[in-house]
Amino acid sequence: MFILGLTGSIGMGKSATAKMFAEEGVPVQDADVVVHALYEGEATPLIEAAFPGTTANGKVDRVKLGAQVIGNAEAIKRLEQIVHPLVAQKRDEFLAESKRSGADVAVLDIPLLYETRGETRCDAVVVVSAPEDVQRQRVLARPGMTQERLVAILAKQMPDAEKRRRADFIVDTSRGFDAARQQVREILAHVRKMRKDPV
Repeated sequence: MFILGLTGSIGMGKSATAKMFAEEGVPVQDADVVVHALYEGEATPLIEAAFPGTTANGKVDRVKLGAQVIGNAEAIKRLEQIVHPLVAQKRDEFLAESKRSGADVAVLDIPLLYETRGETRCDAVVVVSAPEDVQRQRVLARPGMTQERLVAILAKQMPDAEKRRRADFIVDTSRGFDAARQQVREILAHVRKMRKDPV
């Protein structure tokens, strides 16, 4: 089975592109959704034990957790040591299930793919991109988004130009949904022709 990593900076259209892969019948796992589910399930008691007072009603309170970890490298590392193995387990379960169901391609949708060296677990990487002015326009149209917040978010992400340089495939979302969908179909046709050892 061919594993495609899907990534892209904020406002580039990654979620819409992930949906297009799913509409083509490809299993897609969204890392953010996985973490969200863990924060409402099995990670909750572990996080409460490490960071007392950060959970309520069986869920992690992200605001309270953020107050304890943001800006504290040691606390962030401790949190990652709890969450990352659980995320890896869910990823492995997803890939095993996809393979069992007969899928020839599976997509791992990971916002910080390169930042966490997640590309090493993929056969190829798709970067979703758009010109900077389009990105800014999209993000600043979101409720509650400010110029300052956008700058802070982008500071944590690898620059788009670097992601594009490292990518095996690029989906440019600035030309509309139909053009992006066509690019997704072309990528799938291409990877299905590529000769890869089974994973």
